[in-house]
Amino acid sequence: MQNAFSQTRSISGTVTDSGGIPLPGVSVIIVGTTNGASTDFDGNFTLNNVNSSDQVSFSYISMITQVITVGNQNTLNVTMEESLESLDEIVVVGYGAQSRATVTGAVSTVDSEEITAIPVTNAESALQGRAPGITVVNNGVPGSNPLVLIRGLGTFGNNSPLYVIDGVIVGNLSGISPSDIENVSVLKDASTTAIYGARGSNGVILVTTKKGKNGKGQLSFNTYAGFQTNSERYDTMNTIEYLQHAANLGVFPNRPLSTYKINTNYQDEIFRTGLMQNYNVNYSAGTDKSSQFFSGEYIKQEGVIINTGFERYSFRANSSMQVGKLKIGESMSVAFGKQNPEREGGGRTLITHAIKAAPYLPVYNPNNDGGFQGPSSSADGQDAENPVRIQTHPTGSNKTLGIIGNIYAELELIEGLNFKSQVGLDYFTFDGYTFTPSFNDDSVEGSTTHAQDFADYGRSHTQGQTIILTNSLTYNTTIADNHNIEILALVEDNKRKSTNFGGNARNLITNEIEQFGATNQSIGSGSSETNRLGYLGRLNYNYDNKYIFSASIRRDASSRFGENNRWGTFPSASLGWNISKESFLENTSISNLKLRGSYGLVGNDNIGDYLYSATLTGNFEYPIGVTNGAGVTADGGSNPDLKWEETTMLNIGLDFGISNDMFTASLEYYQNRSDDLLLSLPAPLSNGINAGNITANVGSVETSGFEMALGFNDYEGDFKWSANLNLGTSTNNVLSLGNLESFEGAAMKDGKGNISRTVEGESLFHFYGLVSDGIYQNQAEVDAVFTANPAQTTVQPGDVRYKDLNGDGDITSLDRAILANPYPDLTYGLNLSADYKNFDFNLYITGIQGVDIYNTNKYDLEAGANRLFNGSTVLLNSWTPSNPSTTQPRVPGAPQNHNVSDRYIEDGSFARLKNLSIGYSLNDVIFEDYFSKLRLYISAQNLVTITNYSGLDPELGQGNQEFGIDRGRYPQPKSFIVGLQVSF
Repeated sequence: MQNAFSQTRSISGTVTDSGGIPLPGVSVIIVGTTNGASTDFDGNFTLNNVNSSDQVSFSYISMITQVITVGNQNTLNVTMEESLESLDEIVVVGYGAQSRATVTGAVSTVDSEEITAIPVTNAESALQGRAPGITVVNNGVPGSNPLVLIRGLGTFGNNSPLYVIDGVIVGNLSGISPSDIENVSVLKDASTTAIYGARGSNGVILVTTKKGKNGKGQLSFNTYAGFQTNSERYDTMNTIEYLQHAANLGVFPNRPLSTYKINTNYQDEIFRTGLMQNYNVNYSAGTDKSSQFFSGEYIKQEGVIINTGFERYSFRANSSMQVGKLKIGESMSVAFGKQNPEREGGGRTLITHAIKAAPYLPVYNPNNDGGFQGPSSSADGQDAENPVRIQTHPTGSNKTLGIIGNIYAELELIEGLNFKSQVGLDYFTFDGYTFTPSFNDDSVEGSTTHAQDFADYGRSHTQGQTIILTNSLTYNTTIADNHNIEILALVEDNKRKSTNFGGNARNLITNEIEQFGATNQSIGSGSSETNRLGYLGRLNYNYDNKYIFSASIRRDASSRFGENNRWGTFPSASLGWNISKESFLENTSISNLKLRGSYGLVGNDNIGDYLYSATLTGNFEYPIGVTNGAGVTADGGSNPDLKWEETTMLNIGLDFGISNDMFTASLEYYQNRSDDLLLSLPAPLSNGINAGNITANVGSVETSGFEMALGFNDYEGDFKWSANLNLGTSTNNVLSLGNLESFEGAAMKDGKGNISRTVEGESLFHFYGLVSDGIYQNQAEVDAVFTANPAQTTVQPGDVRYKDLNGDGDITSLDRAILANPYPDLTYGLNLSADYKNFDFNLYITGIQGVDIYNTNKYDLEAGANRLFNGSTVLLNSWTPSNPSTTQPRVPGAPQNHNVSDRYIEDGSFARLKNLSIGYSLNDVIFEDYFSKLRLYISAQNLVTITNYSGLDPELGQGNQEFGIDRGRYPQPKSFIVGLQVSF
């Protein structure tokens, strides 16, 4: 016995994660025995009575279990790696989380590394191309919100998804730092969105913020700095070319000859190189009973257009504590934002003015009031405004404050039964002000083409808050080892209030006072309130994670509808079969094979408040005797039968994985039908309604498509790499417009007609106009078309020939046809990542295919054929009898040359290198004593764009009727940054 004991000894060591953070609570046990221990708070352990031949197992939740033979070692220091399988194990869904194996709905997840890979001010922008079925159209304006669509367009009105941050429903993600996000779940089908009932028809984006992790406290500091630039320009005429074009139009500017030596490119004047910087610090700590996470961030971004930019200060505190069977916690963020927006002049963008401005005019003139030079209609024959003055002469900004948070308490009543109560808050304020001193850009005596003889001061303030009270009971149990049941019962009360105030004043005496005066002012205010009440019941069942069933029903009431139809009921059900768990697939390379399907009903109440009720409006004057008195009239008509939009969703999915999920695939087919769509309809003037419209439930739309996600992950050896590709399609078709034959959409600014239209049997907001057929070469060709009006002289040889589609011998609006579809046939994203020893590499490509753009910039560049403006150099190649082989009509031409037609429609497909980054981690012995992580990296965004589109940026999109129309949008810049990540 003395000999046996002499062979045993004690061993000790420390267990850390891959970042060097100590792991408390790791199970350390000798294989085949009950002799074991657990690591303490600092990751240390001691194990007694150990033999040299013993094998010691180290196991920890979400980590790969390691087994080490003791041998002659007295110290075992172990670094544990995260398990890829466990990383995918938990998926955040509405009001809870599920094992990936039991998810039967269409859910895509995006983790924190993908979100922070690109320097953006808004987290929604980082979702572009990261998941199939989600379309994100970014805007170059710093601090702006992108257009986000899930599975395409399904309604005439608001198609934006529902956003939920830590259980709090919010308007968008502008008030949260991307660095604070742990992961994002995109819910796309009925089984996942119907639990949000009244607001889930456009999909749901769930955001989970970072929480404290078990182990010693970790302090991290991340920063980057760089610049943004835009080198794209439209090819416009220089001064010599412009004067030649003016002469062709018969216009001869009356300026001193010395003026024509000036050659101003106004595009170069409004674009610049913008600096950007970001600083983020956070602290994380936790035990098995509590956790804490605190962060602070400052971001500043200068836009590539002068005097545009954005900066934000944001702070977050997340914490939780377990006291017996009671768990309490909170999640709170505060963000202060300031934006210098892009300004417009006369309803036109800066780019529109820049491409139209006369190049011989200088930007500045110190002799003019305000210091800028602009055109004089009498001297220059045109009136394009000076874009530099539009953007820089006014002062002002938009300031925001956002507070998003929740406080919750969760109590285990009995084993398996938990009660949770949560109060959520979404509070925001918006303060905007603009001060424009007097100016006169017209230097011609007595002329005031662009002038303002007063100082204009305007302010607006909006304040709103949403308070959400949620109470729920959750019961989890397992019967006979294999029957797993979860039941959720929930009631949710949502109250939203907002107020607004706006005012404007003119000062005719001085530019020095930026305040409201006692005269020449106008003010207004308003308020609104929305209340929602919902009840939810949900059942999740699975047999041994093999056969899965889920069902839910939610009943909601919304104050946006009258008593006749205030309540709506939204059920859903889904089934899943984990085929890979069947015995006939045991011992095969198939690690995952799951078939799933779902069907359900979701709702939408995204309309204004009080539209079901008759309303009144003021600001009218009525003659009473010899004076005028204030008056009130009917503003909107009542519709007590106004009710929910309802979307029926069908989804079929297949998940596949082989070789321990080294290769993965996910396929989806969906079909959504939206009925009782909410639409603002024109009301007859005889109704006496000032608003001129009334909201009603009209028509149906069907949306369908396919989605695919493919992945490859190789995490063995020094060289590790992964590739993930996602694809998504979406088509929509208008099934019914009720009693409407069609309705017109977005219009051209110059009264040239409507660009888009909606009609039964076609896609929403398709482009609609005349079909061009070359250029008339002689009078005989003109006469052959205008047989019903042979005496007309407006259209002549050299003008655009349009097809007479109705055969009436004339070209009118009745000859319009469907020209194109502004919604893409395919969206995709490709993410390639690799690590080699201390180096890491990421390449991220996103793009769309089969999309059409209506380029109004091309119209502006070529409309000078009818009126003098600067424009494209193609105007110098206009049709003449001696130059007939051209596509550019004569100068000056017929007014119909520039009607809405296919001449301004272009293929907007593109592939964009969205991000390219290379990093190096310093983990040598020298640094290990001071840092758990020290990484340097360089990164570039929007580096290369492959497209045939002639505009500055093919990625564009407003909502609904403006979808796919380029009116001189702020382009996305190229960005170059250098960054540092440090953890202690």
